[in-house]
Amino acid sequence: MAILGNFVNRALVLTHKFCEGIVPEAGELADIDRAAIEEFKNVKATLSDHIEHFHFREALKDAMDLARCGNKYLADTEPWKLAKTDMARVQTIMNVALQITANLSIAFEPFLPFSSAKLRSMIGISKVDWSRLGDIDILPAGQQLEQPVLLFEKIEDDVIQAQIDRLERIKQENIINNFKPKPVTTSCTIDDFAKLDIRVGTVVACEKVKKADKLLKFTIDDGMAGRTIISGIAKWYEPEELVGKQVCFIANFPPRKLKGIESQGMILSAEDAGGRLVVIGPTGPVKPGCQVG
Repeated sequence: MAILGNFVNRALVLTHKFCEGIVPEAGELADIDRAAIEEFKNVKATLSDHIEHFHFREALKDAMDLARCGNKYLADTEPWKLAKTDMARVQTIMNVALQITANLSIAFEPFLPFSSAKLRSMIGISKVDWSRLGDIDILPAGQQLEQPVLLFEKIEDDVIQAQIDRLERIKQENIINNFKPKPVTTSCTIDDFAKLDIRVGTVVACEKVKKADKLLKFTIDDGMAGRTIISGIAKWYEPEELVGKQVCFIANFPPRKLKGIESQGMILSAEDAGGRLVVIGPTGPVKPGCQVG
């Protein structure tokens, strides 16, 4: 949209600067004028065909190409330089630029109806006339233009981020509100449960594992010799907030290496409705090494 907004703003501002905001007469056309006119005269057929066949992406590209044509035309003709020596030439250039602008107010109507209406208001067109798309005399010489305003307001990064955060909050709220517990898994016996040696330990130290975004390395006071456990909860916790907390862990899993570090057990956590993992621990102080069961 910057391409469209940039051209429209330049065309209208330059008209007010050099022509007192009045559509100037077009004098003798140069080759560069005729080339630009030829481009936007052909827009109607291709744009209409794409819309009629529901090729909206291609149709939008056609409209945007017209804005690109306008930007290139002003860049190549440089009316701000010619204004010092040849005002008649400047008036012709601005007439062509304004006819492109009028065409844009029609071409973008199917895609940006409010912005197109805003543009038409600035150039004094009361209604959309699709049959006039491609014409080079939509704006009559002598017509007074309104003071130009930006077609699109700049959206600051913090505003965008606020909307992203808002949508994320709504998404999480919807997930939580529609949460349904997973079905209970296959039945097991008390003997199956008894095979798990679940203990309480105190987190003595915790740090992120290098080159592993998801992993935290826990040093656990287990009431015995102490142990190291690697847990994949780095996404939900900063290491320092876990130091001093008591956690429940499975003590009798066989040791295994993760990122070259031997993990001696598994810390238990619950997955909440939003997918966050929450470490499980006792609700009150417990001696490290006490069993859970």
